[in-house]
Amino acid sequence: MFRLTFLTLVAATFAAVALAEDKPKPADGEWVQLFDGKTLAGWTPKITGYEFGDNAHDTFRVTDGKITVNYDKYDDFNKQFGHLFYKDKLSHYRVRVEYRFIGDQCKGGPGWATRNSGLMLHCQDPKTMRKDQEFPVSIEAQFLGGLGKGARPTGSMCSPGTNVVIDGKLYTPHIAQSKGKTYDGDQWVTIELEVHGGGVMKHIIDGKTVMEYEQPQYDPKDADGKKLIVGDKLIIEGGYIALQAESHPCEFRKVELQVLKP
Repeated sequence: MFRLTFLTLVAATFAAVALAEDKPKPADGEWVQLFDGKTLAGWTPKITGYEFGDNAHDTFRVTDGKITVNYDKYDDFNKQFGHLFYKDKLSHYRVRVEYRFIGDQCKGGPGWATRNSGLMLHCQDPKTMRKDQEFPVSIEAQFLGGLGKGARPTGSMCSPGTNVVIDGKLYTPHIAQSKGKTYDGDQWVTIELEVHGGGVMKHIIDGKTVMEYEQPQYDPKDADGKKLIVGDKLIIEGGYIALQAESHPCEFRKVELQVLKP
C-alpha cells in the first residue's frame, strides 16, 4: 500500500511539473499608440540652445496625422539639434516607428546629417541636459535614408555619452554599422527596437535583426555621461525615448509601444 501511494505521489508530482512547463508564459503588454495622430500630447521638445519645452522655430508639428520635423522657419540650422521626448521612463519594451525623409536639408546642416534621424533609447532625463547640449546621453537607433548612390544602411547604433558590448567585447567607437538595407526616396520604413533593460537590445527591420548589442552603459570618459554615474554603476537599466531632428525634414506616422516582462 505504501509503495503504491509513494509511486502515485511521484507520478502526480511529475505530471504537475510537466503541466506547469506546458502553461503559456504571461503575455507581454498590448501595443499602445504613443502618438494620438492629432497633437504632441505626451511629447516635449529639447532643442540645443533652448530650454526643455521650448519648441523653437516650431520645429516639431503635427501635420496630416503625422509628427513632422520642419525647418521652414529656420534661417540657418546653426547646430540646433532637436529631440522630442516621450513623457514616461521605460526599461523593458519594444517600440515600433514608421518614418520617412522628405524635402531638402536645412541650410547649414552638417553633411553627415543629410537624410539622418533616429530614436534615442535609454535617454537621460531631459531636464538634466545642459541648455547647449547637442545630444542626450543615450543609445541611438539611427535612421538613415539612401542618397541614390551606393549603400547607406539604416538601423545602425550610435552612442552619445555611452558604450555597449558587442560580441562579448566593450565597444567604444561612436557608431556600429547595421546589416540593414538602404532605403532611397521618400518610402516609409518600419523599424522595431527591442530593449531588455541593461541587457540585450535589438534593431529589427522587415522582421530581420540588423543590429544587436547588450549592456548599455555610461562612458566615464564622456563629460556628460560621467555626470550620470552613481557610485561605480555604469550599466543603464532604463530611460526615456526621443525622436530626433538633425537638420533634414522627416515624418513619423506611427510610434507604438509594447511593455515587456523583465
